[in-house]
Amino acid sequence: MRTRLPRRPDARTASHSTDHRAETVAREPSRPSRRSGGTTPRGTYWLYGLHPALAALANPERRVRQILTTEEGEAALRQRLDVPLPMQPQRADRARLEALCGRDAVHQGVAILTDILPSLAIEDAVERPGPLLLLDQVTDPRNVGAILRSAAAFGAAAVVVMDRNAPDETGALAKAASGALDVVPLVRVVNLARTLDLLKERNFWVVGLDAGGGVLDGGTFGQRRVALVLGAEGDGLRRLTREHCDEIAGLAMPGDMESLNVSNAAAVALYEVTRRR
Repeated sequence: MRTRLPRRPDARTASHSTDHRAETVAREPSRPSRRSGGTTPRGTYWLYGLHPALAALANPERRVRQILTTEEGEAALRQRLDVPLPMQPQRADRARLEALCGRDAVHQGVAILTDILPSLAIEDAVERPGPLLLLDQVTDPRNVGAILRSAAAFGAAAVVVMDRNAPDETGALAKAASGALDVVPLVRVVNLARTLDLLKERNFWVVGLDAGGGVLDGGTFGQRRVALVLGAEGDGLRRLTREHCDEIAGLAMPGDMESLNVSNAAAVALYEVTRRR
């Protein structure tokens, strides 16, 4: 039975020029990525794994350059994808896929050479429904990928990261997102503090998730749109980021642990913000 991976509608508005728009920057590697003696073109990478591949192939904004599969991997793609493949997959053995994606990569017999997704401006991201997630120097691609997966599960509008001190779009990030990278926009901004001010102008209530405040309670927000800001593990939110939040709140954790991994904290916070809507 074929299934389509759901892709949330993109309610983008017509382009309009603001100072904030210039802060959103498309990301490209500073140099070609080298894999097993070869290169990939600038601005591309190998995306791998069945769920990321299905989501990428169902996304009309993806530019796919090459598809490599094992025999089993191609059969799985064709069975589960309800749109035509953009090109005939090339056969590859597992040794070649491991050389391209990494020895520890769980590629499931599928690898796609793809361009980095087009960047979405923050002004367009806020036109999409749902809460926003903003990450203050979260640098682990697997954490960012897991946060994107939670964002897709709870209907978030976008995940916003800094142009610097944030991971590039890579196969490891896409794999951790399990298809969510092609569902929830990953928006990059230069200045997080100014972005928070922009969100306040758009009537978002900005909540910094950190100790030292009250307890996060979704019932107190009413119909206000919420922007959740999460800091890096260990360091938490930077001082300037905290000062640009409307409030600081932590998670209610009655057990013996004082904190959660940032991706787990994002999932709990999103549940709390959306559960009474």
